[in-house]
Amino acid sequence: MKAAPTVALAEIMASKSGSVDPSKYPDEIFELYSIPAFDSGMPELVAGRQIGSAKQVVRLGDVLLSRIVPHIRRSWVVQNANSRRTIASGEWIVFRSDRIHPSFLRHVLVGDPFHSQFMRTVSGVGGSLLRARPAYVAKIEIPFPPLAEQRRIAEILDRAEALRAKRRAALAQLDTLTQSIFLDLFGDPGTNSRGWPINHLVELCREISDIDHKMPKSVEDGVPFISAKDLTDDGRLSFENVKRISQGDFDRLARKSKPERGDIIYSRIGANLGKARLVDVDFEFLASYSCCTIKPNTEAIDPVFLCSVLDSPFMLKQAHRGVRAIAVPDLGLNEIKNFRVPVPPKELQVEFRQRLAAVRKLKAAHHASQVHLDSLATVLQHGAFRGEL
Repeated sequence: MKAAPTVALAEIMASKSGSVDPSKYPDEIFELYSIPAFDSGMPELVAGRQIGSAKQVVRLGDVLLSRIVPHIRRSWVVQNANSRRTIASGEWIVFRSDRIHPSFLRHVLVGDPFHSQFMRTVSGVGGSLLRARPAYVAKIEIPFPPLAEQRRIAEILDRAEALRAKRRAALAQLDTLTQSIFLDLFGDPGTNSRGWPINHLVELCREISDIDHKMPKSVEDGVPFISAKDLTDDGRLSFENVKRISQGDFDRLARKSKPERGDIIYSRIGANLGKARLVDVDFEFLASYSCCTIKPNTEAIDPVFLCSVLDSPFMLKQAHRGVRAIAVPDLGLNEIKNFRVPVPPKELQVEFRQRLAAVRKLKAAHHASQVHLDSLATVLQHGAFRGEL
């Protein structure tokens, strides 16, 4: 098979894009492609007086690649739709050429084959100090099919990307729907405008406990031992990259606090403080000292309802009021036991659980579709850049 044509990025890198000091034009509104603006998908409209340093001048069709914090894949096509001057942060590497289709290049720059090479150009000590070095990036060779073929590939990959974006938006809407159902049935727990009875958490539970504070040793093949980091943002307990402990340590520690289906794992330390996740697995595991295990009294309260209350902004405010440290927030068991929880009628709690189950079923289907689309996009991408699409 004939090798696909390639081009070194040096040939399409805009080495002299020009610069401007916006502060010399204090009343002019610039269209600024900044790194922080990337996540919003829209450049900032900023007056010159608010921009503190010189910026690169960019133009319609330029392709930007972030060299800062390079493990986050950021590439942007400049879309100047007005008469304002368009500028960009110096943290962008700028590519400009009539020989390459901008959308095709962007897909190349965020793809796995390029990214693995890109990360080998990085220097720095870590975090926000890590930067890719343009002189080394310039040496990377990328696929370079004819322009018409670039357009065809870009259109296919753009459509796949749009489908993935719609699926992500649908999942986000389902998260909003869960909150709406809660507020519709129970009102705002922060104001308790419907006057539900208030109980301390300990009054609604059979047990609230944690394990010994001494961390057991990790083993390669043992019992899952989750920590606060394993309470994921998508509402699950994650066992994918979890620490494991020996059966002996599990047997010793489980005598004090062993999670079971229907219990709640609550994060009480660090950045994940205040996350609550329902146990919905039947295999054995333990939660570290960074969490506590809450065993609801099902006669007094529905576990699904209680987990949603504990995971709410209302309860997080109570948690922050009870922390015992500032540098690393640490919430004691006594503070958790004294959380004040509104308790609506049991039939409303059951209705909430039933509605939430329907939402979660729909969300699982959307998530499975998202995984499939992500996998398909990766296959399309690899095929496209090997000339097999």
